[in-house]
Amino acid sequence: MATARTPATAPERAHPWWRGAAIYQIYPRSFMDANGDGIGDLPGITQRLDHVASLGVDAIWISPFFTSPMKDFGYDVADYCDVDPIFGTLADFEALVARAHALGLKVLIDQVYSHTSDEHAWFAESRSSRDNPKADWYVWADPKPDGSPPSNWQSVFGGPAWTWDARRGQYYLHNFLSSQPQLNGHNPAVQDALLNVARFWLDRGVDGFRIDALNFAMHDPQLRDNPPAPATNRARTRPFDFQLRIHNMSHPDIPRFIERIREVTDGYGSDSGAIFTVAEVGGDEAEAEMKAFTQGQTRLNSAYGFNFLYADALTPQLVCAALAEWPAEDGIGWPSWAFENHDAPRALSRWCEPEHREVFARMKIALLATLRGNIILYQGEELGLTQVDIPFDQLHDPEAIANWPLTLSRDGARTPMPWSAAEAAGGFGSDTPWLPLGEENHARAVDHQVADPASLLAHTRAMIALRNAHPALRSGAVAACRADGALLELTREADGERIVCRFNLSAEALPLHDTPEGEILCTVNQASPTSLGPYAAIILRA
Repeated sequence: MATARTPATAPERAHPWWRGAAIYQIYPRSFMDANGDGIGDLPGITQRLDHVASLGVDAIWISPFFTSPMKDFGYDVADYCDVDPIFGTLADFEALVARAHALGLKVLIDQVYSHTSDEHAWFAESRSSRDNPKADWYVWADPKPDGSPPSNWQSVFGGPAWTWDARRGQYYLHNFLSSQPQLNGHNPAVQDALLNVARFWLDRGVDGFRIDALNFAMHDPQLRDNPPAPATNRARTRPFDFQLRIHNMSHPDIPRFIERIREVTDGYGSDSGAIFTVAEVGGDEAEAEMKAFTQGQTRLNSAYGFNFLYADALTPQLVCAALAEWPAEDGIGWPSWAFENHDAPRALSRWCEPEHREVFARMKIALLATLRGNIILYQGEELGLTQVDIPFDQLHDPEAIANWPLTLSRDGARTPMPWSAAEAAGGFGSDTPWLPLGEENHARAVDHQVADPASLLAHTRAMIALRNAHPALRSGAVAACRADGALLELTREADGERIVCRFNLSAEALPLHDTPEGEILCTVNQASPTSLGPYAAIILRA
């Protein structure tokens, strides 16, 4: 059980709305189905925004809903400036934005600037000849003399990153599926077109962008081979894992394009309503790239990596190491953190045994709420949803199908939101959703938890309220982060306020020593100033 004491109103904020914000990610296929076709849609999101607003979050981030053949479920865009019919219409999106703003929620959407669908009109023109106006909008290259691909680059989803196209008699690059051809981010005309896409959505009231796979936006024009990766003790399930990806991604000119993005977004924002930009950055050099992408005042506002998303265990050392990457120093950007998202297995299924999930989930939410940076909750995380085991014959995820059974399916984290414990398919809106809910998750439905003050949902609301009420937690510095066995001690400071947070990241009770005197703001599970029960936490103002 958590207890929390917060002021009646949060203190006035001296920072832009996004600094320290709590952001709620919505995967539209799985949030709410308004028309009964088995797939979630934009009107369904609008219907359920009251639930999101009740959490106390600042913004929603909606995963892609653009026109797409859905081979990678929206991350293969065929038209950047329209809504795919399965999700609704532009009018539906505008109604969603209006409702969100009425509830005090900012709206962030994905932008996919590294690749398009092979069904995009740009690619159709580009592949038609070698001398058309868009001939250089994608990455084309002649074969080697023996007819083999231009380089040894491998795609994320398995196999070579080059596909032969007989129309041009050349190979085209794709870092993901062969149906996701790589845009030539070096081309100023391509950059101009993508910036016009940003303007299109900003004109429709969006408050920011999450930019997908940004470090794939440019390649080495010399097409040099990647060197082999040194041996590690980690399993290699794809050819992609056998290389150091230094030439097919992470080009040093990407920050120049980022500065152009920032010029556009700054033209729409104001001090009180600033446009927020956050990049997804994965890979072996993620920390350095995230800092480069967010450096100073002319690049992106924030970035997030995969420190927690693919971690096998949640440890004090992991938390302190992640926070240490982002010190409160001039020129260092502002981080964002997520424990779960649409690409990673549910944290409760990765980080604890089934018998500990109830207490672990409460501790996990409390920890997330005390991190310095923006925090991103993935839909259903507030309910304690777990990874669903999807049978092979029901899989949709192309990565999981290609690498079965050596990778965990992303589909298992993309299952529909359960709204009603008593209704078929959890009140999702259709009797046969595109993915099964899973029995465990069905029982954790919103209506089962909403009236229960002891539920994880209520606890999540309390933790976000606590974060919002205290500048030290929302935007303060990390004064100290200490890992001592299973004990994590995190100290946050701002405006003369000092808050000490202690977490037990184990299933064994821990005695506490030298607990500072102060006002207890919150206890989670069996916690006191002298001891922490399994997966317990205490937060106090010293």
